Amino acid sequence: MINEKDVQFYKENGYLLVRGVYNQQEVEEMRTAVEGIIQRAARAKSDQNHAWQGDFLPPEQLKKLVLKGFHDVQYHDAAFMRAAIHPRMTEVLNGIIGPNVQLHHSKMLVKPPSNGAAFPMHQDYPYFPHRDHTMLAASVHLDDADMENGCLCVVPGSHKQGVLPHVGAYYLNHKEHPLSSGTPCPAKAGDVLFFNYLTIHGSDVNRSERTRRNILFQYRDASDVPTADVHFDWGMGLMVSGTNPDFNNVKPKYEIISAK
Repeated sequence: MINEKDVQFYKENGYLLVRGVYNQQEVEEMRTAVEGIIQRAARAKSDQNHAWQGDFLPPEQLKKLVLKGFHDVQYHDAAFMRAAIHPRMTEVLNGIIGPNVQLHHSKMLVKPPSNGAAFPMHQDYPYFPHRDHTMLAASVHLDDADMENGCLCVVPGSHKQGVLPHVGAYYLNHKEHPLSSGTPCPAKAGDVLFFNYLTIHGSDVNRSERTRRNILFQYRDASDVPTADVHFDWGMGLMVSGTNPDFNNVKPKYEIISAK
């Protein structure tokens, strides 16, 4: 699915759009799973708006924006577990990360029509910093995406700048890094956009009458380790491909807290 030219493109630019990783049936299964999660969340009174706040948009506009986002979707529906370890997915991961790949976490992102929230330009690094910077995002498109419905934009080669200062550890200064500085990455349903967690990226508001649904899988090399005690969860470290070279570091270490 990818060749050495693709791998070099990823190394130089910090991102790679791969077409047709998932077929139409697989996309439909994930769309159905997304709808099921939203419905169950609503019934459980856990349906929240995850739209970003800040000064990158006027306050009156921010109030109107909506973003549905839930982490670790593989715990909610098996369709996402199949997607996370899909042979075509792992083939790409083996090319740009290496033979030993772990899943760090997953996330569901739904931008509804007309008022789907924007993501200001940012790096993912502040959320889960790692020693070797092998961490990448694989953004699975469940809908066709373009600038009208808020497709992802990336700044090619920006991963080579290293870690940049973020506003409140959330996003970059929007005056220095406007969305217009990014290269749009329009994609079709079933395509996957891979980008390093140091690559600057963001997306605009969904101004269309079409929903934009993405599933985000974060992967890393099995030898890479976190450098801060942030964003730990129960599923971190699942082997997607290859082997874990560290026998004593095979799962998150948690303590069970006694009930009061």
